[in-house]
Amino acid sequence: MAQQEGKKIKVKLVKSLIGTKPEHRACVRGLGLRRLNSTAEVLDTPANRGMINKVSYLLKSEG
Repeated sequence: MAQQEGKKIKVKLVKSLIGTKPEHRACVRGLGLRRLNSTAEVLDTPANRGMINKVSYLLKSEG
């Protein structure tokens, strides 16, 4: 099956997850980020944008 290449967003975890809500931690894990200063490239989909918006105070993102 041919893989479709779409726009990607680069996200970086710049703030600690200690003391955050479990839902926010789940969003960070869903974006593929594990520890502080880890980076990930995620597809630019509405679901990923929603997760990024929800935890924007923990992340730095580049379009």
